[in-house]
Amino acid sequence: MRDRLNVSLPVAMISQIGDLATRRKVTRSAVVEAAVASLLSPDSAEKTEAALTRRLDRLTRQMQRQERDLMIALETHALFIRFWLGQMPPLPAEAQAAANALGQERFARFLDTLGRRLSQGRSFRDDIPLDIPAMRQTSPAPAPAPAPAPAPAPGKEAPSS
Repeated sequence: MRDRLNVSLPVAMISQIGDLATRRKVTRSAVVEAAVASLLSPDSAEKTEAALTRRLDRLTRQMQRQERDLMIALETHALFIRFWLGQMPPLPAEAQAAANALGQERFARFLDTLGRRLSQGRSFRDDIPLDIPAMRQTSPAPAPAPAPAPAPAPGKEAPSS
């Protein structure tokens, strides 16, 4: 059974409907009926929901990777500071100027190395596996790394082995 419905549409849209009907060799009513059926179809809503769900899942995975990367960076930084402060004895006042100069020189080398790695597209994150056993809640804490030999005092060379 069919019922009649009168609708007002813009003239340009009516001509587009007529052109499509001519190309497909169907009536204008059939074109409008198919368009309305498509709009009212539950499949359309389900497709939209599925696409939105996929996008949200992708964003969730990206956020999880960012959280992981941030945690690694913070933990690395904290371990470095703890190690540095635990291993470095305080300098006498007369050695601080030489230590500052050496520190600035080392920092410049650090920046050069960092710039080189970034320009090559390499990052520290790439060196870390995605599944680190030490990061699991059930595993014991890793053993601390052995302490490196102390740096020679400014102006002195390290003893050769």
